[in-house]
Amino acid sequence: MKNLQTHMKDYLDFCASQKCLDEKTLKAYRIDLRQFSEQTAAADASEITSDILEKYITILHQQYKPRTAKRKIASVKALFHYFEYKEIIDRNPFNKIQIRFREPVILPKTIPLHTVETFLATIYRQRNYAKTDYQKRNALRDAAVVELLFSTGMRISELCTLKDEDVNLYDGIILIYGKGDKERRIQIGNAAVIRILEEYRDSFHKEIQSCRRFFTNQSGTALSDQAVRRMINKYTALASIDLHITPHMFRHTFATSLLEADVDIRYIQEMLGHSSINITEIYTHVAVAKQRDILATKHPRKDFCI
Repeated sequence: MKNLQTHMKDYLDFCASQKCLDEKTLKAYRIDLRQFSEQTAAADASEITSDILEKYITILHQQYKPRTAKRKIASVKALFHYFEYKEIIDRNPFNKIQIRFREPVILPKTIPLHTVETFLATIYRQRNYAKTDYQKRNALRDAAVVELLFSTGMRISELCTLKDEDVNLYDGIILIYGKGDKERRIQIGNAAVIRILEEYRDSFHKEIQSCRRFFTNQSGTALSDQAVRRMINKYTALASIDLHITPHMFRHTFATSLLEADVDIRYIQEMLGHSSINITEIYTHVAVAKQRDILATKHPRKDFCI
């Protein structure tokens, strides 16, 4: 008879082969399920009751923020749906549990547009005044990276895995493979961005051919997300910007700027590669906050002396 550990391994194999989940999702499932098995100390799936699950959920709420706890519970819940589907258990103990979450709304952190302009201007200045060819090429590559992040709203993981053949600069179209290998196309609408990407590709042609990635180091290895983060920190310091900027903040700024420009949220959802409109709607909270600030500071009623 298989024990709980073996059943969990079978489930993870099922997720990889049948559900075709990506490696990052599988890693998260693996961690969540190992934690669950260690906390419950049950030898067999049939031994796990609703009471055991409720105690485990209480522990998660005590140790983690609501979003993390919710994800870990969802991992275990999916496991028991699998047990039920495979008839490993007679009754699903989750059926007797009501789980409700009241998650705080965490607004996406954006970069003020004047700060984005300052940031980009600093990179171009570094390129213009570079003393060596090595420094000049690095600044060219860095400008191309930031321009593409801001122009497309793509994730840092999508940028670092971007292949040369997925970048069509003649038509200005980027083919992006997002979460779960979902494919989407983004049109670059700015001629200056196209030009800097063309300059970068011409300069790094040999390195790109060597590693089969569009963004590369001068050594010919693919650019890593950590390298991008270090690069952003470098230019933030050089520009004397008093804000911790992350690659993902360019994505948030891209989405929020479009929403504030009255772009339909469903177009933004498609460009970001969100599976659900509910995920994209978080940016409406940012737009409302901006609206509140505008009306508080710009509306003429503030000048009435009554």
